Amino acid sequence: MNQYETVFILTPVLSDEQMKETVAKFKKVLTDKGAEILNEEAWGLKKLAYSIQKKSSGFYAMLEYNAEPAVIDTLETAFRRDEKVIRFITVKHDKYSAAYAEKRRAKWAEKKQEA
Repeated sequence: MNQYETVFILTPVLSDEQMKETVAKFKKVLTDKGAEILNEEAWGLKKLAYSIQKKSSGFYAMLEYNAEPAVIDTLETAFRRDEKVIRFITVKHDKYSAAYAEKRRAKWAEKKQEA
């Protein structure tokens, strides 16, 4: 199994509830194919650097997971079929980026505990 990170942007016209349901749907696609979710982050509504599909903002979400390479094709097909997704990118971690991601998750957990 390889470690991957996927960041995707959802259309800004969604409510918070719809956004959470959409993220849950993609998590289910991963877990149904045997992937292990390591981390999930919702970065919220952010302004885009340039307009995409005549939209200037979008909901950003990030998923980190361990999965077989074949699972990525299934996930990206689900992204392409869902009209709520504006953009997505999947990156495979090497040992250095995986170590960095682990440090970032630990820092993120610390901030949540302090709040």
